[in-house]
Amino acid sequence: MGMEREIKLALPVSQVKAATQWFVARTGNQGRPIELANIYFDTPKLALASSKSALRLRHTPDGWLQTFKTVGDAKDGLHSRHEWEMPVAGEKLEIEALLRQCDEPAAAEALRQAAPELIELFRTNFTRTVWNVDLDGSEVEAAIDQGDVIAEVNGEMRRSPISEVELELKSGDAAVLDTLAKALGKQVAGLAPDNISKAQRGYQLRAD
Repeated sequence: MGMEREIKLALPVSQVKAATQWFVARTGNQGRPIELANIYFDTPKLALASSKSALRLRHTPDGWLQTFKTVGDAKDGLHSRHEWEMPVAGEKLEIEALLRQCDEPAAAEALRQAAPELIELFRTNFTRTVWNVDLDGSEVEAAIDQGDVIAEVNGEMRRSPISEVELELKSGDAAVLDTLAKALGKQVAGLAPDNISKAQRGYQLRAD
């Protein structure tokens, strides 16, 4: 079982350049842009959302990944949640492989029960620019995400913009996430802790 720990910060579009420049200055590199296309699944009655979990397929430059997450806890932008992720052959979920990895009994049972009725609910398409930051012996993946949440509801195409900074702990002490976020906030106006995940935003978009 993996435990994902990250700080998510809402980033005003007007401040994307300033945040980019800060990371470039901090790391000495221009950042690596990655195009990510994500498909989220649930049952028509939203069984996974009810069990506080989320399931997605992600297309990356290196191929397809499937990811199953619990909602976990979020406070002041710091998210802590269980996560199981693995490559798959193509644009198709491999539920049995996920169930073999998922060692959280309640989450595994929710996925097993939902599997026969899964449908596509919404998508998130965005460009992620990534920097690797070393701080006090810890490693953080810093990213600026720019794109859209997209949902089709009763023939209507709905969109909500994505503009955020994610600071994900790769190794070391989670306290460095707060240190890095505070340093960034001193230089980039308008940053705000964001407790809502992209998956939760997708559900909200469908409900609006």
